[in-house]
Amino acid sequence: MNVAAGDDEVWLDDDAGPLIRPYTVNEGRTHPTVALDMLSMVIATGRPAPEMDQEHVQVLEICHAPISVAEVAAHVRLPLAVTKVLIADLVDQGAMVVRASSPLPDAGDRVLLEKLLDGLQRI
Repeated sequence: MNVAAGDDEVWLDDDAGPLIRPYTVNEGRTHPTVALDMLSMVIATGRPAPEMDQEHVQVLEICHAPISVAEVAAHVRLPLAVTKVLIADLVDQGAMVVRASSPLPDAGDRVLLEKLLDGLQRI
């Protein structure tokens, strides 16, 4: 374990990575300003601004093609709630756009559900 506490040093655990609480990345904010769910698709529309935090830049670099919020969270290795706030920041800045996930089929749509079940059983 390599843990350092100087101003120029990074707190790091060789196995776990940086020892920083996720909420510090979002300055304590826990709710995104944009409605997002894990399946919402996001894509970068701009380049990182010089004053952007490292986490915002990392999210923008991942989102050069459409990608779900859940996948972004997995790539940046941050909790989903933290990732949603980062993405919402980027949407608010105009550096990213969000497309809502497709709604699930109505449970009353029996024909569609039967076709889905049939296809799954064939696999």
